[in-house]
Amino acid sequence: MAMGAERTVLTLPVNESFELEKAVCSHGFFMMAPNLWFSSSQTLQRPLRLTDRSSVPVRITQLSLSSQKSLQILVLGASKLYQHDQQYLLAQVARMLRISEEDDLKVNKFHEMYPVAKETGFGRVFRSPTLFEDMVKSILLCNCQWTRTLSMARALCELQLELNGNSLRQSNKDTDFSKSVNLSPVTPMQLEHKKRRKNPNQNIIMNLMTKFSENETHLAADESLRPIDLAKDFSKNSPTMFSSEEGRNGKLNYDQVSEEKLGDGAILDNQLLENKTLSFFLEAGNFPCPEELANLDEKILEKRCKVGFRSKRIVKLAQSIVEGALDLGKIEVLSQQDPIHLDGLMRQLLSIYGVGPYVCNNVLMSMGIYQRIPADTETLRHLKQFHARKQCTIGTIQKDIEEIYGKHEPFQFLVYWSEMWEFYEKRFGKLSQMPPSDYELITAHNMKNNIPKRKRYK
Repeated sequence: MAMGAERTVLTLPVNESFELEKAVCSHGFFMMAPNLWFSSSQTLQRPLRLTDRSSVPVRITQLSLSSQKSLQILVLGASKLYQHDQQYLLAQVARMLRISEEDDLKVNKFHEMYPVAKETGFGRVFRSPTLFEDMVKSILLCNCQWTRTLSMARALCELQLELNGNSLRQSNKDTDFSKSVNLSPVTPMQLEHKKRRKNPNQNIIMNLMTKFSENETHLAADESLRPIDLAKDFSKNSPTMFSSEEGRNGKLNYDQVSEEKLGDGAILDNQLLENKTLSFFLEAGNFPCPEELANLDEKILEKRCKVGFRSKRIVKLAQSIVEGALDLGKIEVLSQQDPIHLDGLMRQLLSIYGVGPYVCNNVLMSMGIYQRIPADTETLRHLKQFHARKQCTIGTIQKDIEEIYGKHEPFQFLVYWSEMWEFYEKRFGKLSQMPPSDYELITAHNMKNNIPKRKRYK
């Protein structure tokens, strides 16, 4: 671990076959706020949570050293971090990019079964740092166009910032949510370790702590290890990349940011770039956690974020987690059992309010279970176009899926999604090269019509 001025650099070893670009740009989730992928510097940027549920912006880049491939995680606005916060951040990165021995084993087995995926480097499907974010984003995918899904995700991040008093790095203990919306008081920080339920990422954290303890320098417990208030310490001094009008009205869109606005993304240690990146995330927000949504009136959520019927589902999901009725940590543990009890796990997921077959199968995928395919109108189009199942309907789609992909068990979804991703890239060009402003091009209309050559990315 290395330290710099108002920043912390963490490293996460990866295996020789790992490619950050392939791991990130492999699912539409990478296009959804608060994720930002910059192709010229091969960098993933977004806020992640510390153990007190406050947020810090991070920049993730792959390093190719002669001895060991690794990821560099640059934590902005934090000159020092507690050891448990470092491990918690590493666990979130590992989850997003599926970095574990189990994930490596699955990728190798999939490539043995389906060699064409090895040739293209496909095998890791990008997901969120938490299962809760995956579940909410799966709900956002339901029954709407992709452009609206992107818009709803951005709105939720903006809402998260508003709930925290327009400060990304403000922890829950310092925020009185009840002044703006009817939220219950939160557990004070000093009592949090006693009262907090088991963290869903605890198993990953413990594995990472064991794996990296020999390589990490343990920080001494002293008064200098204090929580950093980014809003107070950096907002006044950090140059903004936005016009004064944009800064005043707070309408900072993830789809409008670019490396040209941030600066030279290829220079990771450029202080101006870091300050501008920090400034953006201070004003753009993180994806809300259950505690930030649990007591939010669903009508307020519906009106503020334009999420429609999804509002009630999102609020009830958050409430069930905060109240202890739903333990996502236990669900993830069940998903890692060998052999997996798929039917029982599906019944448990389907018992959650608002989780139907599509969301259920999407959540299974996010947990690394690839036997089920989340079927929607895009799946129907794909089976008709790619597999010539012209008579396929919503009523027969599961039968067609089984006939086509059943032979690839337990990797049915990975085969299906590799076909889908290949189609998208043939249609729109290399998606990792597409700027956020063009993510809205991926629509059903543009699936049927020609895309201008200038909009295809190489």
